[in-house]
Amino acid sequence: MYELRLDWIEVNIGHHLRSLIARMTAKTFMGNPTCRDPEWLKIAVDFSLNLASYNFTVKIFPNWMHGLVARFIPARHRMSRQYDIAERVVRELTHQHDLAKRARLKGEEVEEEDTLLNWMLDHGSQSEIEPFQMGVRQCALIFASIHTVAATMSNMLYDLCTNREWLEVLREEVEEISKELGPPIQNTNNNAHAWCTRLDKLDSFIVESQRHHPLSLLIPQRLAHQEIKFKDGMTIPAGSQLAFASYEYSMDPLVNGNPQEFDPMRSYRKRMAGLDQWDLHKASMAHPGNLAFGYGNQGCPGRRFAVSEMKIIMACLLYEFEFKFPEGRTRPKSHHLNQFCFTNQSVTLMMKKL
Repeated sequence: MYELRLDWIEVNIGHHLRSLIARMTAKTFMGNPTCRDPEWLKIAVDFSLNLASYNFTVKIFPNWMHGLVARFIPARHRMSRQYDIAERVVRELTHQHDLAKRARLKGEEVEEEDTLLNWMLDHGSQSEIEPFQMGVRQCALIFASIHTVAATMSNMLYDLCTNREWLEVLREEVEEISKELGPPIQNTNNNAHAWCTRLDKLDSFIVESQRHHPLSLLIPQRLAHQEIKFKDGMTIPAGSQLAFASYEYSMDPLVNGNPQEFDPMRSYRKRMAGLDQWDLHKASMAHPGNLAFGYGNQGCPGRRFAVSEMKIIMACLLYEFEFKFPEGRTRPKSHHLNQFCFTNQSVTLMMKKL
């Protein structure tokens, strides 16, 4: 960790965001003390990288070779070890939850965190709550929760450092809300929701940053499980992958006026146009004008949680710190692999305590 100083220091912002988000996510999913367990936090950060590496590698080969090739992919063996650790952690937490339930049945008062794991244990089938299967599910939740949020927040900070006038606009919003709710750095469960519902300009900034720097150029995507025939004779073979060119769509002037302009208040103005538009243009709302989290029944189920995480973290950062690019540097370019967009993992920012 860095010593708290008042002068500028250079930090790998992506690394620290991943660590922070891993802890926040683990607190919600698994509770304390798991959210402080270095072994679990390492899984939280590394599992997604291993799974992505495994998937990209195995897809190089034809389907009939997957079973054979998979045995020789190093990432698969790393994932296997991570599953074993996840099983051990979940087994212990399951035991603690069972003890708490028995104590409550006896009329005893029990202090127990409300975690996603406990909810899943209470509502899952017998096979689903088996420690190994539940450990696999926790790893799957990790895959969807950490690197995507960290990459989005990295892009937001890059956009703020590029368009520095918006740093003060968003900081003023945070400071105004803090007069009523208290500093975001001292947030509790009681007012975290209130903070998230009040950060309307930050919400709009998230939408615009995602529009210019999406994590994928093709959202949403679907798989044809069976052959689809249209009335005009066109046929989509079973097994075909369908995707929508969401980035090109969002950059169409018929969809967004002056689409190349970075306009963080674009969604804010749309929301202010009328009560019927207020919820429609939120960052967490999946609709044709904002496809960052997908669309329809298969839209990201954790998008509201992800946006809330981003708002709370960004509010704390804006309240406590100043940011800028190192001398002579500008916004880093994203890396592309197929339709996916990745932030540069080695990028550093300058930051200091306000």
